[in-house]
Amino acid sequence: MKTWIRHAAALAAFVATAAVQAGGIVGNTLPPGFPSMEDTSLAKPLIGFGAAGPVTRTPVILIHGNNDTPFATACSPYGRVQALAQFLADNGYATSELWGVGYQGDQCDLASDQTRRSSIAHTNAANVPDLRRFVRAVMDFTGAKRVDIVGHSLGVTLAREWMRQDEAQHLVRRFVAIDGPNHGIINCSPDPANYFQAPAAGGFTPASDVCQELGSPDTPFLRLLNGRNGGRENDGPTRVLVIRNGDASFVYFPVQDGAVAPVPAVDSFGRPNDFSRSASLRGARELVLTGQGAYDPILRTGHLGILNSPQTWQATFDFLTDGQGHKDKDD
Repeated sequence: MKTWIRHAAALAAFVATAAVQAGGIVGNTLPPGFPSMEDTSLAKPLIGFGAAGPVTRTPVILIHGNNDTPFATACSPYGRVQALAQFLADNGYATSELWGVGYQGDQCDLASDQTRRSSIAHTNAANVPDLRRFVRAVMDFTGAKRVDIVGHSLGVTLAREWMRQDEAQHLVRRFVAIDGPNHGIINCSPDPANYFQAPAAGGFTPASDVCQELGSPDTPFLRLLNGRNGGRENDGPTRVLVIRNGDASFVYFPVQDGAVAPVPAVDSFGRPNDFSRSASLRGARELVLTGQGAYDPILRTGHLGILNSPQTWQATFDFLTDGQGHKDKDD
């Protein structure tokens, strides 16, 4: 009888804690007991968010894009993966199941040198170690066997490169890839009209480190990441949803995107190239959205607005929770 009472009390405590956690507020810190990690590129503590508590769904790790943060900071007004995480919390996720990693710090180092936006510290390859350690820490902390990943822009290719390097597809149950540079970006060309080459605009010259990775579909980095065998670009058990812009996105389309003027559709080798479907992945489910600039309150751009879009948030929730999302079961 006493044993039954203890079990009942434990169950009641679990349910009460889960009720508090579900629909809670997504914060901007990592919980006590979570490993302290150093950002490989910045030699500062890795920032992010997460919470302690019961975990019944597959934990979700949200990964921001280049020059962004997991939550708004003194030097970054965006940080909207936190808002997406809050939408998931408002719809039943526990805050203990929602994690964000900031692999480029608070972005305050950009104030003294804007060319850091295209430097080695902002590349996919340089940030894989941070993501690798963060994923493992989340799995150890939550007891999860797998995670779900939601990435935006550079966060998409960063996740894919980690999975490629570690052959870690079996660790990722579902992957939402939002407007990622899977086949390159438009703002790396030597064309004189590509103003992103200017130091004040980020220094995205063909020789810059980010452009060496993403300046063309034919860079060594993207050829290795995507393969050239005509197969699926998301081989393995991970289920993938691509959400991309179909009309304007300043890193892919040669059209005005909110306050951001267009640049020519030329790659880093000086060759004309259509980047408008860069975010697509062969074999993945795909949702194409338009008018997403309405959701960027600062620059009115589709590329940033799509992360902040109710359509993106709902599609992400539906995809992650389709069927079931519990950590100890398979689809």
